[in-house]
Amino acid sequence: MNTAPLQGIKVIDFTEVQSGPSCTQLLAWLGAEVIKIERPGVGDATRNELQFDPDCPSYYFLQLNSNKKSLTLDAKTPDGKEILTKLIQSCDIFIENLHPGAIDKLGFGWDAVHKLNPKCIYGTIKGFPVASQYSSLKAYEPVAQVTAGAASTTGWYEGDYNIPTQSGAALGDSNTGMHLTIGVLAALAQREKTGEGCYVYQSMHNACLNLCRIKTRDQLTLDRIGYLTQFPQYPDGKFGDCVPRSGNTEGSGVLGWTYKCKNWANDPNDYVYVILQRGAKDFELACHALGFDDWLTNPNFNTADARDKHKNEVWARIQEFCITKTKFEVTELLSKAGVPVGPVLSTKEIMTDPHNYDGNTLVKIDQGGKIGEFVTVGVPFTMSNYQPVYGPCPDLGGNTAEVLKSYGYTDQQIAEFAKNGTTSPMPKETSAPDKKA
Repeated sequence: MNTAPLQGIKVIDFTEVQSGPSCTQLLAWLGAEVIKIERPGVGDATRNELQFDPDCPSYYFLQLNSNKKSLTLDAKTPDGKEILTKLIQSCDIFIENLHPGAIDKLGFGWDAVHKLNPKCIYGTIKGFPVASQYSSLKAYEPVAQVTAGAASTTGWYEGDYNIPTQSGAALGDSNTGMHLTIGVLAALAQREKTGEGCYVYQSMHNACLNLCRIKTRDQLTLDRIGYLTQFPQYPDGKFGDCVPRSGNTEGSGVLGWTYKCKNWANDPNDYVYVILQRGAKDFELACHALGFDDWLTNPNFNTADARDKHKNEVWARIQEFCITKTKFEVTELLSKAGVPVGPVLSTKEIMTDPHNYDGNTLVKIDQGGKIGEFVTVGVPFTMSNYQPVYGPCPDLGGNTAEVLKSYGYTDQQIAEFAKNGTTSPMPKETSAPDKKA
């Protein structure tokens, strides 16, 4: 029995780079047939971006396009428009992430597609909501982060590095793709009731803002009382009218921080994150594990509110505890007492940990040929009755003939499409050599 959730669902993937492909790759891993439309002779922009070998597609492309089929198609040519029309008429989902106005100019905006196939779900990714004053901006990952409150609340809160800082996580790109996936799956469930597809619009800005929800919570609190007790600036610093940067504080009611461990001078990631919870019993267990039993009777530390007012002293003493141990030793000692704690792991440590190769967390895909095996992040959730099969990425146009034949095109027609620029680049004109006098 095939338990793939999206078995039988056909997706036309008119996206490139990261935000759109991250969505369509997840749909493919869940069992959908995903046909990726790529520019003849060029392909997705990430194929040739940050390459490790000039003859191979980049890991950027490989990590976002597993299990898809590649159809090279210039949708601006008459034949290209006809082919794309046929694809849309037979698909369940059409997804695009072109710049604003481009898909409408091409003739395949929501209204046009809905007329061609009323059952088709139309997913689109743009930088900003339609009503946004910034809707005309060209949106990249950092643009989404700086306009959605992520950058202004990330980074250090004093000194030379007190500048808005973007996250290492792709809050504007892959996060947007995941948000669109939710919307598309909701639309599929809705179609079961209505029989009709709908338009799912996802902006990078809103996806990023959704992950900054607690910062809007902090703004409400700041507007109400003028300070934020969980921030390093409390109680001695001054608060302005907006949520400030907070360094490595945990950000909610508990007291968390990142501490140096004994090899920090040689290892930039020999750090550990330790959290002191607010509950009296939890705090007591933490004190026993840290050897800080005197805190249990000290009015500066024996209540959560008191600890908020003496953060620097708390941080300094826990730092003394951590600096004589490795991050793994601190983690083992404190976790036994139920203290929330975790080592700061580098990408190298994560990718060489065999426990992460559990079938979903990290997966190895055999691309074959010169590339061989590569690692990527798998489906972020697990299902009790379904295990994704992680297959290779397609060669540029590697499925063009296969797809076109499935739509009834003959070998002669396919050859003509390649000659007229529909599926292959038009040959460059060569100037005739000068005649000698």
